[in-house]
Amino acid sequence: MGILGKLFGSEDKEPKEKKQALPWQELTSVDQLSQIEKASKTKVQAIFKHSTRCGISRMVLRNFESSFDVEGDQIDLYYLDLLNYRDVSSEIAARFQVFHESPQFIVVRNGETVHHSSHSMITPQILHEFI
Repeated sequence: MGILGKLFGSEDKEPKEKKQALPWQELTSVDQLSQIEKASKTKVQAIFKHSTRCGISRMVLRNFESSFDVEGDQIDLYYLDLLNYRDVSSEIAARFQVFHESPQFIVVRNGETVHHSSHSMITPQILHEFI
C-alpha cells in the first residue's frame, strides 16, 4: 500500500456491514397516541420526536439508528416530525407528562412514561431496561 493509501485508506478494505433500516412507524395523528398507550400494556413503545430543520436532531437520530441493538419484535418505534405535526407533539407532552424538547425520546410501558431523554442522552441501549 502506498503512502496515499495509508493516509486516506485503502480500496481493498472489506465493505462495512449494512444495517437494516429501523421499523419506524410514522406518527401523524393524535388518535395514534391512544393506540400507543394501549399497545404499551403488552409491548414497549418508543417515540422519537425529531425536528427536521435541526442539524443536532438529525445527528442524534443518525447515532440512534446506527447503535440500535434491540430486536424489532420487542418494541414499536414511532417517529414524529414535530414541525409538521405540532399538535401531536403538544398532545404527547400533555398525555405522557413530559416537557417538550427536541430531539426527544420517550419510552412508554403500561400506559405511562418510564423514560424520556433529549439530545446526547438519547441512546437505544436504555431500552434494555424496559424490555
